[in-house]
Formats: sequence, structure tokens, C-alpha cells
Amino acid sequence: MSIARTLIVIGGALVALGLLLQVAPYVPLLGKLPGDIRIEREGYTLYFPIVTCLLLSAIVTLVMQLIERMK
Repeated sequence: MSIARTLIVIGGALVALGLLLQVAPYVPLLGKLPGDIRIEREGYTLYFPIVTCLLLSAIVTLVMQLIERMK
């Protein structure tokens, strides 16, 4: 793969990530699924969205497999 093509792919990935970050707050349940860990104490909040991370990982894996099969 040439350097120009690599830069185009990286740029496209950054644009996609930017769009995802713009849309993410409007997705209902994202980060609020059952199993996501949230601990709130006085002056301290710990939030670890484990189930959301697993779900997003599965979705990204499926999309990447679909893209690979189309080649």
C-alpha cells in the first residue's frame, strides 16, 4: 500500500471517528446498558461501561468481517 493511500485511509478513519463522536450523545442507551459499572461517592465517581464496550467491540468486529468478505 502506498503512503498516499495510507494517509487517505487514516484521514477517512479520523473523519468517521469525528462523526461518531458527534452522534454518540444522541444514541439512547449508549453507556447506560445493564452491566455498566457506575460507583458514585461523595467527591468521587467511577464509571466503567464494560457491557457497552463489549457490544461496540462485537459490532465493529462484524463490520470489519463484512468489509473483509467484500474484497
